[in-house]
Amino acid sequence: MKTVIVGGVAGGASAAARLRRLDENAEIVIFERSGYISYANCGLPYYIGGIITDKEELTLQSPQSFKSRFNIDVRVNHEVVKINPDIKTVTVKNLKNGECFDESYDKLILSPGAKAAVPPLDGVDSGKIFTLRTVEDTFKIKNYLNFEKPQTAVVIGAGFIGLEAAENLAETGIKVTLIEFADHVLAPFDYDMACQLHGLIKRRGIDLLLNTAVTAFMEENEKISVFTDKGRKICADIVIMSVGVTPDTAIAKDAGLKLGVKGSIIVNERMETSCKDIYAVGDAVEVEHYITGKKALVSLAGPANKQGRIAADNICNIKSEYKGSQGSSVLKLFEMTAASTGINETTAKALGLDCESVVLSPASHASYYPGGKIMTMKVVFDKQTDSILGAQIVGYDGVDKRIDVIAAAIRGKIKASALSELELAYAPPYSSAKDPVNMAGFMIENILTGKVKPFSYNDLNSVQSDENAFLLDARTPSEYAGGCAEGFVNIPVDEIRKRISEIPQNKKIYVMCQSGLRSYIACRILTQNGFDCYNFAGGYRFYEMIESEKTACEFTLPCGADGK
Repeated sequence: MKTVIVGGVAGGASAAARLRRLDENAEIVIFERSGYISYANCGLPYYIGGIITDKEELTLQSPQSFKSRFNIDVRVNHEVVKINPDIKTVTVKNLKNGECFDESYDKLILSPGAKAAVPPLDGVDSGKIFTLRTVEDTFKIKNYLNFEKPQTAVVIGAGFIGLEAAENLAETGIKVTLIEFADHVLAPFDYDMACQLHGLIKRRGIDLLLNTAVTAFMEENEKISVFTDKGRKICADIVIMSVGVTPDTAIAKDAGLKLGVKGSIIVNERMETSCKDIYAVGDAVEVEHYITGKKALVSLAGPANKQGRIAADNICNIKSEYKGSQGSSVLKLFEMTAASTGINETTAKALGLDCESVVLSPASHASYYPGGKIMTMKVVFDKQTDSILGAQIVGYDGVDKRIDVIAAAIRGKIKASALSELELAYAPPYSSAKDPVNMAGFMIENILTGKVKPFSYNDLNSVQSDENAFLLDARTPSEYAGGCAEGFVNIPVDEIRKRISEIPQNKKIYVMCQSGLRSYIACRILTQNGFDCYNFAGGYRFYEMIESEKTACEFTLPCGADGK
C-alpha cells in the first residue's frame, strides 16, 4: 500500500513515522513545500532572541534522517497543487525547477497546516513587515536583525507567538511596542487573569496598546510607520505581524472536500475527510472542542501529533479515534509562566453555562521552605454538573505542573470538587501538603455545598452601590491602611467575634481579605452567627492587580521621540 502525505511538521511527520512502525512494507512519500520536513515551530521566536543559537537545533528531522531511520521518501521544496480523488493522484510542483508531475496514492493524508493571517491593509507589503510561522520566516527576521540592526519594533497581535516575539525582541535590546485589538493579551485567558501579564509586559519596557486596531502602514524616513484607529502613528524599524492563522486548505476545497470553521477540513473521529481514502490532520482540520462539544480550530502541536498517529492507525486498520481538543497550553513570558486548559469564564458564560470560578493565590511550595513564589489560579466549573470547564494559572515556579494536573483531570472527567481528593507528590521544596490543586477543589466543594457564597470583581460595582450591603475588610489595620477597596470597613478576622455587634444583621455582608483565606474564615464565623455572607474571589491582591491595570495610561512615542 502506498500512502502520500501532503505536508510534514507535527501532523504529517508523526503520521509517517507511525505508519512505518506499523507497516514495514508500506510505501510512504511526503511532499513538503518548505525546505524543512520537521521543525520546532514553537522554538522559532527563541532563535530570533538568541536563546537557541544553532539553527540546526530547529530541525527535528531531515529528509536524510527520515530515509535512513524510517525508509520514507521525503521530498522538500515540493508543493502539492492539486488533488485528483477520482483517479487517486496528486499533482506536484517541484519548486526548485518548476516542473510538475502526478503521484499516485492508495491513501492520502493532508497536513497542509495553516498560514499566517495578513490583513489587506495599505502598505502591508513592505519589506520591513514580517510574519513568523515557518523556519524560512525565522531566518528572514534573524537576517534582518543581524544586518539592519533595528532599534525599534512593533509587534501586532498578543497571542502566543506575538508575546514570544515581543519578549525575544525586547531581550535583544530592541524597543518594542505591542499592539492588540482585544482588551487583553492571550485570548484563552479572562481579562482579570491577563492583567498580571499586562503589568509584567510594561515593567519589562514594552509599550502595550490594547483595544487598538492597526489601519495602515507607510514607509517613510527609512522607517515603517504603523497607523492605528486611535489616531496614533508609531514609527519602527521592523514590524512582526502575528494576528493569527488561517487553515491552508485551497487544494482541499478545489478537490471538493467538505470544509467547516474558517475553511478548515471537516474530518470524523478517525481523521477521515468527506472523500474516501483521504485523511487530514493538524492545523488545517476542524475538531470538536472537548469541553463545549462545538466545532473549533485548535492550532497546537500536541493535537496535531496525536491526529497524525490516529490517521496512521486507521490506515493500518487499527481502530483509533480522536476525542477532541481542550486547548491546553503554556507560555514563558520573561520570568513568568502563563498556562491554561479548557475554556475561560467569559466563554462559559457566553455559552449560557451555569458556571462559577474560584481564584486563589497559593505559593509554589511550602511557605516555610525558602524560595516559594505566589501563583494566581482561576478554575472555572459548572455548578450543575460539578465538572471542570477550564483553568488559568499565572505565576513562576510550578505553573506547568498544576495546569497539567487539571488538564488530566478534565480528560479523566474528574469532578471539580474531587480535585480535593487527588493525592499529589509532596515535599517542601516542591509543593504543600495541600497542593494548590487540592485547595481549588476544597474551595469548589465549599461553594457547591453552600458553606460559602462567592462574589467576584465583576460584581463589585453593584455591591458597592447597594444600600443593603455591608462591606467588610478582614485584613490587619496596617494592610488596610496600605490600600483598600472603596466602601470597605476594616474589622480584622481575629477581632470579628468580639466586634460582631458592629456588623448589621439585616444586610448582606461582603467580605474581602488579602488572598481570600481570612475572608473565608470570617464568612464561616458570620454565617454560623446568622449573617448572609459573601466572600470576595481572589482577595485584595487580585482586586488591586486588576484596578492598577484598568487605570494605567497608554501612550505612544512620536517618530524619533525615543532618540533612536
